[in-house]
Amino acid sequence: MSLEYTSAEMMTVTAARALENGMTCFVGIGLPSEAANLARLTHAPEVVLIYESGTLQTKPDVLPLSIGDGELCESALTTVSVPEMFRYWLQGGHISVGFLGTAQIDRYANLNTTLIGDYHDPKVRLPGGGGAPEIATNAHEVFITLKHSKRTFVKDVDFVTTLGFGRDGKGRDGVPNIGKGPTRVITDLCVMKPDPETKELVVVSLHPGVSREDVIEATGWEIRFADQLESTPEPSAHELEVLRELKDRTDRKHAGEV
Repeated sequence: MSLEYTSAEMMTVTAARALENGMTCFVGIGLPSEAANLARLTHAPEVVLIYESGTLQTKPDVLPLSIGDGELCESALTTVSVPEMFRYWLQGGHISVGFLGTAQIDRYANLNTTLIGDYHDPKVRLPGGGGAPEIATNAHEVFITLKHSKRTFVKDVDFVTTLGFGRDGKGRDGVPNIGKGPTRVITDLCVMKPDPETKELVVVSLHPGVSREDVIEATGWEIRFADQLESTPEPSAHELEVLRELKDRTDRKHAGEV
């Protein structure tokens, strides 16, 4: 019997599966937080979640609205200062993976959360980098998750807020003490990984019911596909149940019902 699920649920479950027990994950708010907490509540109960506000090994019952949400501090093993978080934990090489979202991403996995349009006359001002530039530079590797459209997947980002592999794919070459950078991008259509040589993103797995044409239509550059293209495993009943309960608890808590 086939399970019913949305493309958003498919994306979150797939992103969650990228995390493993024993990883220390620096978590971004939004989709990354949803995926990271799903992992913690299912197959990776020993994953250590860290948020930018200084909360270590936090285990929120509901998804936080921001890094300043009291739920993070209340459910954390401990809370440290922001300078300690960045200087010791992040720059000290103690973060296995940074889990990020973004407004724009390009073919070399550079992220833009600064503005849309010309820097001096932007169409839209975005929230900015926050801790993402430091996370992407210092974490051992980076996972990125976002919804797939030509609006978000552009050939060249309008502004490089957070380094992927630079404008030419060589932005990390020769830089000492820098992480591997993005190792996978998970969307509601597919999973991408950087080409080992060029660092350009390549589709390695299509989600069930998604065609190559769907991905091509939603991508702002001539996207490449792996020679051995895989099919992403569907969510399990347990994963969907836990995810839906988590989101329901979150909605009720933020609506003031619990």
